[in-house]
Amino acid sequence: MMRMLKSPLLGVMFIGLLLGVWELSGALEWVSPLSFPRMSSVVASLWGLTWSGELLAELGSSLWRMFAGYFIGIGLGVFIGLLMGSFRTVYNLLEPITEILRPIPSPAYVPIAILFLGIDDEMKIFMIAFSAFFPVLLNTYSGVRSVDPVQLQTASTFGVKGRRLLWQIVLPSAAPFIFTGMRVSLAVALIVMVISEMVAASNGIGYFVLAAQRGFKVKEMFAGVVTLAVVGYVLNRVFLAVENRVLAWHRGYTQQQKN
Repeated sequence: MMRMLKSPLLGVMFIGLLLGVWELSGALEWVSPLSFPRMSSVVASLWGLTWSGELLAELGSSLWRMFAGYFIGIGLGVFIGLLMGSFRTVYNLLEPITEILRPIPSPAYVPIAILFLGIDDEMKIFMIAFSAFFPVLLNTYSGVRSVDPVQLQTASTFGVKGRRLLWQIVLPSAAPFIFTGMRVSLAVALIVMVISEMVAASNGIGYFVLAAQRGFKVKEMFAGVVTLAVVGYVLNRVFLAVENRVLAWHRGYTQQQKN
């Protein structure tokens, strides 16, 4: 029993249990099948939509927007975070406006973005980039400020300055913080992508889910939600694999320090 509780498959088994309860609650009509269909019927609908290519087309449009906005957001976040962490003048200039804009929920900016950018892809990409920007910015700034001063002084003694100091000392030291911000931004970008498509779009997975709900196509609606869950999980696992590979040197160094 204890071995099972410590197994890495425990979470998978728990998900399987929840899916079983879902199927059972529908089969025994504990809930209305009109509003909460059986899991097997949702899977059948998901398979049909995937096989027809309809769901993949909607998902493709969404992922294109998401990644375009995500990479713009994290690029600007890293760049400005490095500037704020390296130069006190830049920090004093940008810190107040950052703290004013950051606490406002990203969906609140959607109506403003529509006024300026319309309802096309530009608006959605802007909103995704805007939402992905702040977690990376703050984590990059924290990473730069956490660099060991002794490292900086030693590098300066050996003539490492300017761009070499940035690439050889600052960025490697701040990399774990930057990747943390990027991981947070990835989840936020997925959320804002769906919201922006629900508010103003004619395609995309967010639009698909909302249109299915409005047309009372409940099984199709749940199929879209399940698709988002799977996509979010896969993106997170892929990101963790990339992070582990890129930061393998850092984990090895940390392990040596502990030993």
